[in-house]
Amino acid sequence: MNKARKRVSATAILYWLVMSILFFDIVIQWNKRWESGLEADAEPYADPYADIMYLALTFDDGPHPVYTPLLLDGLRERGVKATFFVTGENASEYPELIERIQEEGHLIGNHTYSHVELSAVGQEVFLEELEKTNQVLRELTGEEIIYVRPPYGEWNKEIEELCGMFPVLWDVDSLDWYSKNTDAVVRRVLADVEDGDIILMHDGYQSTVEAALYLIDELSAQGYEFVTVDELLFD
Repeated sequence: MNKARKRVSATAILYWLVMSILFFDIVIQWNKRWESGLEADAEPYADPYADIMYLALTFDDGPHPVYTPLLLDGLRERGVKATFFVTGENASEYPELIERIQEEGHLIGNHTYSHVELSAVGQEVFLEELEKTNQVLRELTGEEIIYVRPPYGEWNKEIEELCGMFPVLWDVDSLDWYSKNTDAVVRRVLADVEDGDIILMHDGYQSTVEAALYLIDELSAQGYEFVTVDELLFD
């Protein structure tokens, strides 16, 4: 009798073990099918910034007493921010324009004090020009100036280490200073511009103001968004 009970108990245990294994297998298979169904129904992740193209408009040599205010008016109307690489001389002469550029959310950079060329004046004078301009801009804006656009694009690593500033060159040269022609500037930029480009212009000409505002309208319609160079390079 005891042997029979033991056999029955062993059989029952084996039965429940097998049933438990089958049950858990069914649960696992059902869970896999459920998850597969969710994945099939789920929308693929879409990066909201994937289709946005960015450009940075930069203006050298200013501020100009006539054309910089006109440019600022046009930028404000369009809600566009730009970068202004100013000379210390012009900043000292037109401090109210530096204050306006800052107040309206544009980025201000250093373009030396008197637009000197590194190879012409030498390293020592060039560094003095940068520091003199930084001092002027620091007093006007209350901020440290980090970015520099070296005149004629002349720069080297030694200067960079000594001044501790970040050089910003360009991808598209509008040659606005050369042509002084609105249509020519527009054609040149539209022919060369690509996503992520920095565009070089000068806010000392009526033709540049006209070309810049036309380009903003045209390129915005093409899907471009205009940002300051720090946003373009580091965001």
